[in-house]
Amino acid sequence: MSHTESPASANESLAQAVDRVGSPVEFLRHQDWPSITFPITPEFTNWRDEQRAWRTTVGLMDQSHHMTQLFLGGADLIPLLESLSPNTFATFRPGVAKQLITVNQDGYLIGDGILFYNADEREGMVLVGHHIQIDWVRFNVEKAEAAGKDVHQRLDPNSNMRSGPPTYYRYELQGPEADRVMEKVFGGPVPDVNFFHIADVKIAGKDVKALRHGMAGQPGFEFYGPWEDHEAVHGALLEAGAEHGIREVGAKAYSSSPLESGWVPTPLPAIFGEDFAEYRAWLPAARAGSIGGSLYSEDIEDYYVTPYDLGLGRSVRFNHDFHGRPALERHAENQTRRKVTLIWNAEDVAAIVRSQVEEGTPAKYLDFPKGRYGFYQMDEVVREGRRVGISTDAGYVAYPQLYMSLATVDVALQDGERVEIVWGEDPVSAKPQVDQHHRQVRIRATVAPAPYQEYARTTYRANVSEA
Repeated sequence: MSHTESPASANESLAQAVDRVGSPVEFLRHQDWPSITFPITPEFTNWRDEQRAWRTTVGLMDQSHHMTQLFLGGADLIPLLESLSPNTFATFRPGVAKQLITVNQDGYLIGDGILFYNADEREGMVLVGHHIQIDWVRFNVEKAEAAGKDVHQRLDPNSNMRSGPPTYYRYELQGPEADRVMEKVFGGPVPDVNFFHIADVKIAGKDVKALRHGMAGQPGFEFYGPWEDHEAVHGALLEAGAEHGIREVGAKAYSSSPLESGWVPTPLPAIFGEDFAEYRAWLPAARAGSIGGSLYSEDIEDYYVTPYDLGLGRSVRFNHDFHGRPALERHAENQTRRKVTLIWNAEDVAAIVRSQVEEGTPAKYLDFPKGRYGFYQMDEVVREGRRVGISTDAGYVAYPQLYMSLATVDVALQDGERVEIVWGEDPVSAKPQVDQHHRQVRIRATVAPAPYQEYARTTYRANVSEA
C-alpha cells in the first residue's frame, strides 16, 4: 500500500479492503486506527502516584467506559459458545465468570474476554472485552439466529462509540488496603468469594454485583450494577477509602495495569484463513485494527499466536468439540513459545529519550506510561541475529520504576537471559500514529516471569487456574 492510498471507507468490508490492498499485513500496517484512549479523566493526581496506589495502598479504577459489552441469552447459547471456544462449560453456572477464548481452525488465537454469568434471565450472560473477539461471537450469534436457534444478543459499545451512558458501571477496587476499605463499605467482613465468582452485595443501599479478581494482579473486587446507581456506589467507595490513601486511577495509569497482571490486551486475531472468509466479508474494515511495531513479514501468520504462547492454555479443555480443536491439540503437544515480561535496559531507554533532543534522526518516540502506537503492537525480539519472539504491550511502571513489555518468546529462553527488542519501523508505515521521521534502534532486555509482580505471579495466577 502506498502512502497516498486511501484508508478503508465506512462501508468497506475487511475482505474488500484486503483485496484492494493485496495483503492483510499491508492493510493493517497502514490502517489509520484511532489512538488507544480511555474515555475517563487522564490523571486525577498524577499517573505515577496512581500506579503506586494499587501496589502500596488502594486504587479505584473506573472500567465503565473503555470496554465493549455483548449481552447474550437464549437456550441455545451455551452450545453455540462451546462450539467456538476451548473453554469448558460443564460447570458454568450463574454467579461465575470465565476468561473466554476462541481460536481459528489452525488453533491460533482470535481473542479473549471475560464472560459473566449473571442469572437465568434474558440477558443472563455478558461478554466484556475489546471488540476483537466480541465481533466474532456476534457474527456467529447472527448466523445461529438466522438458522432458527434460540440465541439473542445486544451490543453495548464502549463510550467512544456509543451515545448515552453504558448499561453498567464497573469499578475495580484493588491494592493491599482493598479489604480494609471493603470492610468499611460492608460494615463487616469481606464476603468470602472464590476467585472469578460473583457475589451479591449492597453498597450505599444499592444492589451490587462483585466479581473477585484484580486487573493489576492485586487483591480486590470488580463491582458492577445499573448505571443509574453509579454515583452512589462510586461515592461510597471513595469515602470508605479516604483513611486508607485511596487514589482514583485515571486513564494513563490504568492503561499500564496489564503490564503487572501479565494480560496481553490485544493479540492480533487469526482471522485471515479460509475458515474466516465469510466473517471477513461481514466485518467492517474499520473495525479490524492496525499493526504497529518493528515486526515486519509478508506472511500474516508470523503475527499469530496460540493460547499457549500467551499463557492462556489454562483455559483450554479438550472435553468437547470446538472450532480448531484438532490443531489446538497439536499445539498443546508442541508448545514452542511462552509468555514473559521483558525488562528494558535503562540506558537504552534513556538513549531513546535523549535522541529526541539531539541533532540527527531520532529514535522512534517512546511514550510514557505506554509505548504503544498500533492496536496490535508487534515488536521483533531477537537474539544473536535470530528472531526469538514478539514483544507486545510496553510501558513504564513507576513502582518499581521499570520500563517493560509483555512478550512471547521461544520456550528455550530462560528467565534472566538477555535479548534485544527492535524498536521503530523499517519500512515506516503510513498510519498517522507513527512519526515518519525516525530510526530503528535496539533495546537490550532481560527475560523475567509474567506477571512480573510476585503476588500476581503466585496467589493471583494460582487462583485463575481454578476458576
